[in-house]
Parts: sequence; C-alpha cells; structure tokens
Amino acid sequence: MTLPDLHLLVGSYTATGGGNATGISVVTSGGAAPVASTVAVLDDPSFLAVSGDRVYAVSETSDGGVHAFRMSGSSLEHLWDAPAGGDAPCHIRVDPSGALVVTNYVSGTVTAVSLEAAESYASSVAASDGIAADTGTGAGGPGAGPAAGADGGAAGHGVAGRGAGVSAVLPDAAVATELLPDATGPDEDRQEGPHAHQSVATPDGTVLVADLGGDALHEFRVEADAVSVSIEPVRVHHVAPGAGPRHMAWYEGDLVVTGELDGRVHRLHRDESGSFRTIADTAVFDGPVGTSLLSHIEVDERGLVTVAVRGRDQIVVLDAADGGLRVVGSASCGGVWPRHFARVPGYLLVANQMSDAIAVLPVGDDGVPGEAVGQIAVGSPACIVPLEQH
Repeated sequence: MTLPDLHLLVGSYTATGGGNATGISVVTSGGAAPVASTVAVLDDPSFLAVSGDRVYAVSETSDGGVHAFRMSGSSLEHLWDAPAGGDAPCHIRVDPSGALVVTNYVSGTVTAVSLEAAESYASSVAASDGIAADTGTGAGGPGAGPAAGADGGAAGHGVAGRGAGVSAVLPDAAVATELLPDATGPDEDRQEGPHAHQSVATPDGTVLVADLGGDALHEFRVEADAVSVSIEPVRVHHVAPGAGPRHMAWYEGDLVVTGELDGRVHRLHRDESGSFRTIADTAVFDGPVGTSLLSHIEVDERGLVTVAVRGRDQIVVLDAADGGLRVVGSASCGGVWPRHFARVPGYLLVANQMSDAIAVLPVGDDGVPGEAVGQIAVGSPACIVPLEQH
C-alpha cells in the first residue's frame, strides 16, 4: 500500500528523559518513504503547538522551559524562551485569549505566556542585537544548525533549551503561573498531590486544566495583552475518584475525558449551575486496569471517539453520537506504548514511544484502524502535529 504524503512535526523524549531522540523532528515524504530529521536540538520536547509559522515546545525537565520557533519550510529558527513555571511541563496550547498555556505535571502548576508581549520583546532583542528576526537572514536563521558551545556541543539558550536564532528570555510580566489547590486521590503512588496534565479552551471563554492527581478539572480565566498576562481561578469541577483525568476533547458541547488511572472514558456536561457533571462513562477494555493507562483522546465530527491505551498497546474507538459512550471496536496501535496520535485523511498516525517509531494505520468507515501499513523511525515519539502541505 502506498503511504500518504506526510509533513509532520514530532516532539520526543531525549536522553535527559530516558529517550532516544535529540530534539524536535520533522517528517517529510512527498511521494517517497517518510524520513525524520532533527530540526531543533532541545531537551525532552514532549509536546508541541503550532500556530501559523510559529512552533512552541515544552522542555519536560525539572525546572522546565517553554521555547518558541519560527518555521520556514522544514527549518526552525529559535526566537525566545520562557520559564514553564514548574517541573515537567507536559502540554502546551495556544489559547484564544492570546496566551500560550502550559501545564506542569510534577509541580501541579499552570502557566500562561502573553504571546504579543513575547513577540514584541523578542523583536526588540533581535533589533538591538542586529539580527534580522523577520527575514531570518541574520546569524542562526532558518536552516542554520545549533550554535556551537565551548565543548563543541549546542550552546544553551535561555531555560533548558537549545536552538538556533534569537535568544530572548521574557520579562516577568509576560508570564503568570498558578498553583493548583493541594489535593490527593485514592491512588497513593500517582495521586499524592496535584498533577496538571492538559488544558483546553471552553466555549465560555475560559480554560480547563485536567488535574490527574486531584481527580478534578480546574477552570481559569486567562487574559493577555501586549504587556502582561493573568490567570484567575474560576471554579473546580470534580470527576470520579481515582479516574486520573489526563486528556480532554469536546463533542457537541460535552467534554470527553480519558481517565488515565481507571481505564474509562468519561463524558461530562455543564449543568445550569455551571458545574460539569458526568452523564456517561465506560471502560475501554475488559479486565483489571493494572498498568493499562489511557493517554490521548480525540473526537471527530461524527462523534467517533478515538483513545490510545498504553500497556495494552491498543487504539479503542467509541461512539458518542447517541448521547452516551459505546465501544465500537479496538485494534493494535502498531507498536509499544502509544502516547499520542494524530489523524490525517484516511490514516491514524500513532506515536509509539517505546518502539521509536510512528505507526501508520489505515482507518475504516467505522473509525477503527487496521493493521499498520508503515513505520516511521523517530526516537521516543511523544507528540505528532500534522502540518499543511504546500
């Protein structure tokens, strides 16, 4: 079978986090076999967000960092860095408020970065340094490799990251961090305190943050302008004890959530009081949970819910179109430890972290993937972002 033309950015784990990658990779095919190459050397860029020609990455390390790049073709030019506001940032997202929202797993914090302030500051630094930031014609422009350090390796830029281009560390006013309320759950090993895992925007203009450690969804109001950014707590929504909410997706106004720790998918609806209440939930596999941990989730326009199951190495599809949740079928993820996936027309691309590869799975009309038709070698992949073909 001929593989689809692909243009992807891939975030991975590097040696710092026990992985085998060297940073952010780009995958291209253009009719040939897909090939991955490193485009930014960075410690543990486990999650990425793309907006226009901007690429944002976390560095999932202790005292983690946030890094911004300009994308030109298949090259990345480093622009600026910011502190993640905590340990082990594991998710990053561009919010409609104009802020970059980062969730820090170990420290249980959420950070917002004003993108307008960041761009303005980085431009001023570039101008003062004589670097043509907008054209990429200065030192470290698109296609340039990492700057060489005294030891012959890549030189460090800002917080915990390396890359080519402008090195601007943002002023304090451009970054705000909020600590999630202290909370625990019934799983003593995984729920000894709050663990922020992912954020999503709500239809009401707020932000929800999944707290795996506290079995809760924390709602915030985030505001950003050209100078500063703020995070204001709004309310806390509780989910089933021991669920361990990890990733979330919307479907027809309802929130669909993976329970990493209970092996279930939960469907929540906001009631008249403004609180999210569970209206349906179902197990995605038979038998004890054990080390079977749910990870990423997405819902398509038909109401088909796709969820990855690590440990069992499966992709499970559910139907949410009738107002509930019903398992449609399951299939092999095509590798080991499916941490994340992305959909492209006709296929599901699965980041199998422990296989050092992205599996290419054809998808049928029922949404259930078939056997892998290809493997793309990428060290310890953790996040896949399809890019528009030009």
